[in-house]
Amino acid sequence: MKIIVLVMLAAIIGSLMSGLFFLTRQDDHGSTRVLTALKIRVALSILLVAFLVSAYFLGFIPID
Repeated sequence: MKIIVLVMLAAIIGSLMSGLFFLTRQDDHGSTRVLTALKIRVALSILLVAFLVSAYFLGFIPID
């Protein structure tokens, strides 16, 4: 489960970096690429939160 969370966090950071890259470039398709990177980052964040909440309720994350 730790590997899944780390992979998701790495994907979120990768999407953040690609959005920054497309934001700093001055081309015609930059704004659509930034928007796509934002959509991907939001979707990955929602999936990560849903995964962590479901893992908590299913007992994979122990309560101390």
